[in-house]
Amino acid sequence: MNFAWFTDEKVFTVATPKNPKNDRLYTPVGVRKGDINAKRLLRTRTTFSQSVMVAVGVSKLGCTHLIFIHPRVKINRNYYHDVLLMQEMLLVIHEISGEFFILQPDSAPAHRDRDTVKLLQRETPAFISPEMWPPNSPDLNPVY
Repeated sequence: MNFAWFTDEKVFTVATPKNPKNDRLYTPVGVRKGDINAKRLLRTRTTFSQSVMVAVGVSKLGCTHLIFIHPRVKINRNYYHDVLLMQEMLLVIHEISGEFFILQPDSAPAHRDRDTVKLLQRETPAFISPEMWPPNSPDLNPVY
């Protein structure tokens, strides 16, 4: 199906979390790490992992550009349909596909929301009901 579009969001970890057990400090025998000033410990990475979330739509016809989600933004129904769909993906998908296409999200809560479903019924030429959408599965979604 040339006209089927798959969309999804994915978090990519840029740096893995730091394990404090791996902190290094050379001390005399018998000195415990807990007795040393924390500023003297050698830390190679931060405590919290740095990550980036991106959203994209793909089809046999092409793909949308990568949409980088701002840090600390939660993909809720408002953000998904107001920003990701209406301001980004649907514009590009219409541009590439023309008048006819099928948009196939997965069953994430923001994708299945009643308002989002109404928006998709209104804005996409062919609509498949959420009961037919695949679950969040890498086997069924080529975005993974």
